[in-house]
Amino acid sequence: MNNAVSAAVPAPHPLLSPRFLVPLSLLGVYLIWGSTYLAIRVVVTTYPPFTMAAVRFLIAGGLMYALLRWRGIPAPTRRQWLNCLVTGSLLLGVGNGLVCFAEQSVASGLTAVAVASVALFMAVFAGLYGQWPNRLEWIGLIVGFAGVVVLNVGGELRGAPLGAAALVIAAIGWAFGSVWSKHQDMPHPAMSAAAQMLCGTLPLAAAALLSGEHVAHIDASATWALVYLIVAGSLLGFSAYIYILHHTRPALASSYAYVNPPVAVLVGMVFGGEHITRLDLVGMCVVLIGVVAITLAKTKR
Repeated sequence: MNNAVSAAVPAPHPLLSPRFLVPLSLLGVYLIWGSTYLAIRVVVTTYPPFTMAAVRFLIAGGLMYALLRWRGIPAPTRRQWLNCLVTGSLLLGVGNGLVCFAEQSVASGLTAVAVASVALFMAVFAGLYGQWPNRLEWIGLIVGFAGVVVLNVGGELRGAPLGAAALVIAAIGWAFGSVWSKHQDMPHPAMSAAAQMLCGTLPLAAAALLSGEHVAHIDASATWALVYLIVAGSLLGFSAYIYILHHTRPALASSYAYVNPPVAVLVGMVFGGEHITRLDLVGMCVVLIGVVAITLAKTKR
């Protein structure tokens, strides 16, 4: 009888199994998030950076929130909304907003390399909660920070000091927000992403108003790049990343931090006509070596 019942239950489709979807999701995060840096670069040629980011996350967050509520995912509590406001402000308001600002003067590939230093700052901020770096992580931190210094004292970033400073602050904001959120009451992961995007719209809109941003004209290529950021970067990218978090170990899920930069550099050079100096390449390699060392150290804990 049990055998008959078991035989009647259809087996899951092979294409819906984690064995297939995890590699597909990883590939999606690697390529999509690596390409979003060039997309941002294209968008900010026409749209002001903070206005663009506010529109992007308002639309993406609104669509995701509506879909999740339709599927029965509970809405965040008042406390969770407050936590999402803090985290969204740090990750998207400070983190993504300043990245968009910096890409007005910094190439997309170098921006991705600088953002990879988030892993370095996260290791430091984790110490605030008693999770101090081990020996290999300290080595990774020292090497990684050396790479950041190289990027800031030579090559393109030296010629864009305001953009370089914005990228450092963006990485610090994203890192602190990520570490802080792990110790707070947050909603369901997918709902958390939607709520953070909606909440992150507020500081981005405030920054746009305070800086007097306005859209002078509408460019077709910039508009399509914005659509790409909303659909691919925010909706598909976040969905793939959330799936990876639920089906793999954290070290593999965080591997995008050092895969995105070379993808972004390649995309920027092939499709954006960007160029980088030898010193930029040295700095990029040093930063990535530091991030990889920290990731390997986490897998040995």
